[in-house]
Amino acid sequence: MGKLKAIRGMHDILPQDMVYWRHLETVFRECVESYGYQEIRTPIVEDTALFKRSVGDTTDIVAKEMYTFTDRNQDSLTLRPEGTAGVVRAGIEHSLFYQQAQRLWYSGAVFRHERPQQGRYRQFNQFGAEAFGMPSPHIDIELLLLSWRFWQRLQLTTALNLQINSLGTFTERQQYNAALVEYMSRHLEQLDAESKMRLHKNPLRILDSKNPQMQSLLENAPKINEFLGTESKTQFAQICTALTAANIPYTLNPRLVRGLDYYCHTVYEWVANEFQAQATVCAGGRYDGLVAQLGGDTTPATGFALGVERLMFLLKQQAPPLQRRVALYFVSVGAVAQQQALFIAEQLHHALPELIIITHCGDESLKSQLK
Repeated sequence: MGKLKAIRGMHDILPQDMVYWRHLETVFRECVESYGYQEIRTPIVEDTALFKRSVGDTTDIVAKEMYTFTDRNQDSLTLRPEGTAGVVRAGIEHSLFYQQAQRLWYSGAVFRHERPQQGRYRQFNQFGAEAFGMPSPHIDIELLLLSWRFWQRLQLTTALNLQINSLGTFTERQQYNAALVEYMSRHLEQLDAESKMRLHKNPLRILDSKNPQMQSLLENAPKINEFLGTESKTQFAQICTALTAANIPYTLNPRLVRGLDYYCHTVYEWVANEFQAQATVCAGGRYDGLVAQLGGDTTPATGFALGVERLMFLLKQQAPPLQRRVALYFVSVGAVAQQQALFIAEQLHHALPELIIITHCGDESLKSQLK
């Protein structure tokens, strides 16, 4: 039998990396809770129908990437591929959204059967923040300010670029979809195989294509802002004005659409400047129709999620190194002294629980222990 290894695309987080993980987790928790967000934890496994109804049958996640299986009761279950749908399901099930606003945050593992490469895993982790019951664009502004504060705390503001766009209402998005299909249909010979598959299933995803031979075609395609109504334009202008007032640099990206069907109005991505691929470390936007789509009352909603592994890689590249700080290390020689060292260390653990105190356990010489 060969050497056992982790499953392809799934990885161990080793002790030397956990110092970065814990730092990210601590800073994120402090940031979101200082804005009044409360933690929620949802199951890793959900009914497959949840993701088909929320994310969308025609998205890559549902069509290609979900880990789905049939259990002993012949129920179709899926390892969650993203966090928002589970939070919405929990909110509906437990009446969290009934006549009240909610600010929630979460963390946990998600699963997608993608081709593994640097920054892309089949099991990875996300932190997310979601806000429900607030139609005003001020809550979108709050989430962008919150994420900017998080980058400030991590000393990553110069390493990230905010790209932002508006998809308008669902009606405006459908009108844009129709115009995009009509335009692309007139240039079928320039579309690659993947774009041809997306043309009538999920045409907005064609705009994400990185195929260099299609870039001039995409540049000349209709722009979503040409289809926005007055209210959508006003909301988006408010958000951009607030970003400028807060000195948060951003780039308008009319081809930014996000890969999930539930988004409307403002969408955005925080992109790492140094990465050539898998550059998005945080993404989000508004999804006002999702709660009703999953069986709840009509509820405005907005939020974002960030990839912990990508952010951890960026933090190791850009920020000052982090080290595990040991406050005390006990050395002792002889059985009596070794036992006393354990007792003294235990008293210090009780009196100073925040300190890292390590007691040497073994019979090595004093010289070896000091080394």
